[in-house]
Amino acid sequence: MRLYHGSDVVVEIPTLLPQQRALDFGAGFYTTTNLRQAESFALKVGDRRESAKCFVSVYETADLAILKKELMVLEFAQPDEQWLDYVFENRTGKYTGPVYDLIYGPVANDTIYRVLTAYEEGIVPKEECIRQMKVRRLYNQMTFASEKALSYLKFITSTLLIVGEVF
Repeated sequence: MRLYHGSDVVVEIPTLLPQQRALDFGAGFYTTTNLRQAESFALKVGDRRESAKCFVSVYETADLAILKKELMVLEFAQPDEQWLDYVFENRTGKYTGPVYDLIYGPVANDTIYRVLTAYEEGIVPKEECIRQMKVRRLYNQMTFASEKALSYLKFITSTLLIVGEVF
């Protein structure tokens, strides 16, 4: 399976870094199967860090079915109540459940993050939050959350992006 990671640096050797902010699936190395999503994220990171260059690093890994046999994998097929609870607990630093090697599932676009924020603040009830997520275009994310999981990720190449491009 081909995966992409967007950043302002080339990441030939993925590592688990201390978490600087609350993310959907907790601490880990985030990738996606969607090249455009990785490009967009790289440009956002570059803008946030005021970097002159942005990159998409490309990797190969085993198919998800193989990874499920060899790693502790949590998979979300769609943005449902379990996904929302997991994302909410991670984004608020309250997750205390099992530790997984790999987490795979939907990532919401920026408009959905506003809905999640409203849910976190108690403005939007859970059912409405899930309903709004299901009518939006969602991409995926595969988070490598352990050294064992990272060992399945093989760097292939990277692409330099032109800063200022819009996707």
